[in-house]
Amino acid sequence: MQAFRCTCGQPLFFDNLKCLGCGAEVACDPRRRALGPVVPRGDGLWAFQGEAREPPTLFRFCTHRFAAAACNWLVAADEPAAFCLSCSLTRTIPALDRPRNMERLRGLEAAKRRTLFSLLNLKLPIVPKTHDPEGLAFDFMESLPGGPPVLTGHAAGVITLNVAEADDDYRDAHRDLLGEHYRTVIGHLRHELGHYYWDVLVRDTSWIASFRTLFGDERADYAQALARHYAEGPPADWQGRFISRYAAAHPWEDWAETWAQYLHIRSTLETVTAYKLDISQTPLKTTPFGRDALFSPEPAEAGAAFLGWIDAMVVLAAVLNETARSMGQPDIYPFVLNRPTVTKLHFVHCVITGDRASRTPPPPEALAVAAE
Repeated sequence: MQAFRCTCGQPLFFDNLKCLGCGAEVACDPRRRALGPVVPRGDGLWAFQGEAREPPTLFRFCTHRFAAAACNWLVAADEPAAFCLSCSLTRTIPALDRPRNMERLRGLEAAKRRTLFSLLNLKLPIVPKTHDPEGLAFDFMESLPGGPPVLTGHAAGVITLNVAEADDDYRDAHRDLLGEHYRTVIGHLRHELGHYYWDVLVRDTSWIASFRTLFGDERADYAQALARHYAEGPPADWQGRFISRYAAAHPWEDWAETWAQYLHIRSTLETVTAYKLDISQTPLKTTPFGRDALFSPEPAEAGAAFLGWIDAMVVLAAVLNETARSMGQPDIYPFVLNRPTVTKLHFVHCVITGDRASRTPPPPEALAVAAE
């Protein structure tokens, strides 16, 4: 995430529809990672205020700006679509005349836009199923009285999410029931997207052999593995080999949990960097991960940069967790990064970046941490 600002000087945040300082309409062009005040240019078209380009790039508001989704994304003027990229991915929504569903949909769509914004930054392919049968779609569905339960999951590019996951009380109950330390809408979306991108980036590619070495053989019976996990729980030593209890259930789940962690870490570090949060003087001392934790030691500069981000996250997580505890809140980052998990995270990083790995930026000085 980036730090945005209106031309009037007021800070802008990712979901803003208006500037709270000057009242300007605010919108986001996700492909250019631009968010700011926009001005009308006639015929329903808008342009970013103060844009130097002439003629300026023109946009239309997403139709869902004025609907329950409260979407602030833009559609390029030369595109025929009425909906932005994010809204065009939503295939099913719950009945909005039922209690809480309008508020739920607003929260789900906001989390989806934030998640997709990170994926666009990583230059990952995002193609709606309406454009390509192998593409992506989201079904936001409600479990109705007397009807079948809605289970959150992924199948052939369709990510289904029970809209009740937008309710704090529902997530808290299931967090306790399933023994989870972390359960958020963004976490669900990133996890299920991990399954989708496994099909896109790993299945039937040269990555598959290395995947099986690190995560295990995904051809193991998935239904049996999940049944065993829910009946017996994870192995006793799971904390030394996996990022979460659920990651131990099956190689696919290990990948999806690791993928989600990669996005959590990257998004968090990019955000604190954008807001210039300086942890370089933090008195915490850590033992940095060595190059033996990397999936691939080459190129050396890229591996060192990746480990710099991981070591920074260890310190940042400790600071954020202590801050949350001082407010009586649960830990913001309730995970422990171990060496096998870091290796898997680096594998995910290599799969995502491919030949762009050598251009991984080093951590900024403000995120540099002292080692012992």
